[in-house]
Amino acid sequence: MKKLWTLLIVVFLGISATQAGTSYHLDNAAIDEMFARAELVDLNSTSPMAPLADMGYANQTFFEQDKDPLVAFLLSWFLGYLGIHRAYLGTSTGTIVGYILTLGGCGIVATIDWIMLLIGLVNNDISQYIDNPRFFMW
Repeated sequence: MKKLWTLLIVVFLGISATQAGTSYHLDNAAIDEMFARAELVDLNSTSPMAPLADMGYANQTFFEQDKDPLVAFLLSWFLGYLGIHRAYLGTSTGTIVGYILTLGGCGIVATIDWIMLLIGLVNNDISQYIDNPRFFMW
């Protein structure tokens, strides 16, 4: 029976390989046109956000986005004992290491964090927990 299944799989893979014969070609004219329209950028003289100035995003910082209360709550629910929710909220590395070593304060601190994030989810405000350096975030 194993030989039959192996034969069927080999035949199926052979048929699918022959049917998937797509050919690819490069449009050299389109590639040359793309390079002709490109601009040379000197990375030493410009800021990293300069290409975004044309799009109207020059005054916005992409690295400091608002934290979603639902994401923080779900991280606390599933990985609270490891402090992953605290890493998401921007807590210092030492606090996260403390969470890992104590397994979320034997689960007590992680449970209270979960409750506090649930309240923050209901109120749609977790700003007091973002970048909170303390082990007990409440």
